[in-house]
Amino acid sequence: MSADKTQIVDLAEGAGDYPHLDTTRTIIGAAYEVHRELGPGFLEKVYETALTQELTGRGVSVRSQAEVAVHYKGKPVGVYYADLLVDDAVICEIKATQSLTSAHEAQLLHCLKATGIKVGLLLNFGSPRVQVKRLARTKKS
Repeated sequence: MSADKTQIVDLAEGAGDYPHLDTTRTIIGAAYEVHRELGPGFLEKVYETALTQELTGRGVSVRSQAEVAVHYKGKPVGVYYADLLVDDAVICEIKATQSLTSAHEAQLLHCLKATGIKVGLLLNFGSPRVQVKRLARTKKS
């Protein structure tokens, strides 16, 4: 782990208090609504657009393909385009595959660390039920 004294934790449902809990619950509820309406089988962009509309309709600030600065040793080195950035605090990576893999999780983990954003959601719309994985950067004690 890097010297910045942070770690990445997998936050299962009911795993206690963590940053942006209300926001992630709202996003997850919206994702279930989108999946209920559309079902599986579309490309990621369709779900991204539908989720953006659903969140906006709920009064949530959301940016699609949001540009987020990437830092290396405290200096900007490029940009990352988040599928969705909600309330400028939660990165949402949208997938439309049979199931989430460790590679999907690793992608989000690297994005959280590189951007400094603390909370991320992996949302997979390609399976019969929406799959959700919540991840957060936390300070080591």
